[in-house]
Amino acid sequence: MAKFRRLKKAVEFIEHPSAGGILLLSCVVLSLVLANSPVNDAFAGLLGTRVAGDALGPEFTVASFINDALMAIFFLMAGLEIKREMVEGELSEVKKAALPVLSAIGGMLFPALIYFIFNYNASSTSAGWGIPMATDIAFAIAILNVLRKFIPVGAKVFLTALAIVDDLGAIVVIALFYTHGLEINYLFYALAFFALALVFNYFDLKNAWFYLVPGMFMWYFIHHSGIHATVAGVLTAFAVPVKTKSGYSPLTEMEHKLSVPVNFIILPLFALANTNITYEPGMLGSLLTPLGLGIIFGLVVGKPLGIFLMTFAAVKTKLSKLPEGINWAHLLGIGTLAGIGFTMSIFISLLSFSEPGLQSSAKFAILTASVVAALAGFVGLRAYSKRVG
Repeated sequence: MAKFRRLKKAVEFIEHPSAGGILLLSCVVLSLVLANSPVNDAFAGLLGTRVAGDALGPEFTVASFINDALMAIFFLMAGLEIKREMVEGELSEVKKAALPVLSAIGGMLFPALIYFIFNYNASSTSAGWGIPMATDIAFAIAILNVLRKFIPVGAKVFLTALAIVDDLGAIVVIALFYTHGLEINYLFYALAFFALALVFNYFDLKNAWFYLVPGMFMWYFIHHSGIHATVAGVLTAFAVPVKTKSGYSPLTEMEHKLSVPVNFIILPLFALANTNITYEPGMLGSLLTPLGLGIIFGLVVGKPLGIFLMTFAAVKTKLSKLPEGINWAHLLGIGTLAGIGFTMSIFISLLSFSEPGLQSSAKFAILTASVVAALAGFVGLRAYSKRVG
């Protein structure tokens, strides 16, 4: 009986809307503890252990496996969400899609511009302009779920749609600007398997393996092409049918099956592997360097400012209108929460810099900015709801 109750509680936790964000935060804390404990060297050694032969490259380690292979599955799920929203969700109609799309564009351009202003003369850090562009949907939605009794339902819908567009923007940025030494032959092989998956889609094949197997080949060839291998996950997702002629949805089924491993295994592992920042004297000072200031001001100021101004322009020019129940105060709070840039921001920082010191400084700035954005967004929305309630 006691075992059944424990199992029931575990299922209830997994199904809770904030569970993924809570586990992710726990892994961030655990990673920081490990990095600043006597086991740090052993943990770093584990992450640096080679896990594959030369077929995947001589430097394919445990950390590479998490960041290049497992995160491709995260990008697969992100791609499925994007496609579903574009076909039958909040992004399926021009009028409905206009506001989150324009808001997301503002929320990407302003942070990148602020980072560029701080770093345009710093050759060693100028490549990191993509870092503050991204929103971490898991953390942001987790905080909105805590506030769900105090904010309109439309706030969560709007932030989710905005974050999905934001993810798409980050994927495009990674594919176009964080590509090194493009190998055209491998890219053509990958595109051939993408075309094969599209053929399977055309013939209404519903078994997931008709898309996952070509996706694995795509991952291998893209990994060798110079484009980051995680892009293969998105291409695979775009080939999966939303619905077959019989009404069955392979996309929904795949998305449902991926949600637990992605949210409760892959993202926590990513957090464990990539937030292991060892605190060193002078690290606080790194927040005041062009790199640190660019990331912090980009996420904490650029995100809400870009989202607010672009939304304001869209509404005033009648291109779109605010979702029902949302006012400008809600929008400012949502924009502030969008400054939580954890997962994708850290991912882009790893692509931006090869020097471990710069990676650690960028991660520390991302964590600092994300904590500030989370607290500011939570306190602001909660205080506003009390004042008007």
